[in-house]
Amino acid sequence: MGCYECCVKCLGGIPYASLFATLLCFTGVALFCGCGHQALTETERLIETYFSRNLQDYTSLAYIIVYFQYIIYGTASFFFLYCIILLAEGFYTTSAVKETFGNFRSTFCGRFLSTTFIAVTYLLAVIWLLVFACAALPVYIFYNMSSTCQTITILSETSSGLNQLCVDARQYGVLPWNATPGKVCGMTLVAVCKTKEFDMTFDLYIAAFAGAGATLVALLTYMMSTTYNFAVLKFLGRQARLAQGPRTVHSDTKPAILLSPQIHFLMGLSANWAYSKDSWKVRLYNSIRVKETQELEEILKSSRNGTTSSNEIDKA
Repeated sequence: MGCYECCVKCLGGIPYASLFATLLCFTGVALFCGCGHQALTETERLIETYFSRNLQDYTSLAYIIVYFQYIIYGTASFFFLYCIILLAEGFYTTSAVKETFGNFRSTFCGRFLSTTFIAVTYLLAVIWLLVFACAALPVYIFYNMSSTCQTITILSETSSGLNQLCVDARQYGVLPWNATPGKVCGMTLVAVCKTKEFDMTFDLYIAAFAGAGATLVALLTYMMSTTYNFAVLKFLGRQARLAQGPRTVHSDTKPAILLSPQIHFLMGLSANWAYSKDSWKVRLYNSIRVKETQELEEILKSSRNGTTSSNEIDKA
């Protein structure tokens, strides 16, 4: 085998879907955790400087921010380890890798692990969908605050009574209702919007929101790839059991995973693709094997006829 064939064989064994999902997950989690951690710190500073004069008003908020920051540390560590595990699972269950290392026999343990990864990834995707929705809330709050500042700036030269335009942190649940002042109005609000702390916090929340979206896309990609791997494992396990008998592919065989209505639509598409692809490979292999067997029989038959005719000539 030459260098080119070796390179093609090695590249064919790479699970590109899992690799893409791993890189996307690392990027998304890094954005969400890093930017979210710093944005929470800056939010506490803005509340302390402009929205509350009493330390007791935002003590609970400060504790919540600290708890969320510790959760961010754990989230980053968990996703780093879990993505590495899913990437390794993708390498060892990709059909190209199984072809590289020779014949593969599916085991109950392998199918159980693939099913576990599907369930855990599906659960993480549902939970992270809620995280993605929650990450949009601070972006919405800061967007409303920025829009109010722009409105005040536009109306400052033509209108009076601008102090009635305010941003009240209490109505978003950030501060208790007895907090003083709890809101910022008029040109004071415009001054807050022009500070570097406000711009940086707004940008950090947008980056964290984008990171949460990237992580959600990565989890959906993982869910599709793990479902595909499970379907391949089950299909190859069935082929290994049929190896002892006639090697035929029954057209009425259906993947059991698609019969459950609880499985995600994308997971069903992945399983369908896995079964269609590997069924086509098996059919192609069987047709080639039948043709080669026929050619070999013809060669043996012709060689026998030639041997028989030569023997008759010698006897004559």
